[in-house]
Amino acid sequence: MLTLSLIGIGCGDPGQLTRAAVEAINAADLVLIPRKGTAKSDLADLRRTICADVLTNQTTRIVEFDLPVRDAEEADYRKGVDDWHDAIAATWRQAIADHRDGEGKVALLIWGDPSLYDSSLRIARRLDPLPKIEVVPGITSIQALCAVHALPLNDIGEPFLVTTGRRLREGGWPAGVDTVVVMLDGGTAFQSLDPAGLYIYWGAYLGMPDQILMSGALAELCPRIVAVRQQARERHGWIMDSYILKRAR
Repeated sequence: MLTLSLIGIGCGDPGQLTRAAVEAINAADLVLIPRKGTAKSDLADLRRTICADVLTNQTTRIVEFDLPVRDAEEADYRKGVDDWHDAIAATWRQAIADHRDGEGKVALLIWGDPSLYDSSLRIARRLDPLPKIEVVPGITSIQALCAVHALPLNDIGEPFLVTTGRRLREGGWPAGVDTVVVMLDGGTAFQSLDPAGLYIYWGAYLGMPDQILMSGALAELCPRIVAVRQQARERHGWIMDSYILKRAR
């Protein structure tokens, strides 16, 4: 039977790899490395670096493949994502079939953790026949962001909310919480909020050599983050950032 191992590799620092992740990589017969176009070659480069650093199993094969691109023009957001996931599953299935005969262990190195704002588990369950799925947890961008800012995420006895930039922009500040973690923000959704009394802890390219960090009052930092983010995106061709918003109490 085929086993698909989804291995969390952290946010860019190879030092974030767990011993379990290293063992899982070496246990794989085949490691698949997705390419997301030249604009995101850094992500494939990091996966290659990790394999070069930790892979000691001489029989493990490394195969790269091109990921399908989501149709950003699709008016129905959920349908667009659903169709995209179908296309990715078909690409995985073909890449596996080209190099395995329906058995053995295939590994995918997942940015951050496979369980948090990553669709690898949902995509894996679209494979037919369905493989055995195993998950190796990894450090999330939330953990990395809190660590670099030396920030406790929750206040004593208080909840927090994890959401996306799209939801924050459309719904405003969520009720009942004073701390909001924002991920997958394709723009700068914090600009849609009244900045009075809000503090932001922002980071881009976490764990990577080009890491950028800023923190302080949102009213003061908002235009600066917008400008720095745009410059970084133009320089790299892509950006991966996240931030925590806290309301002063």
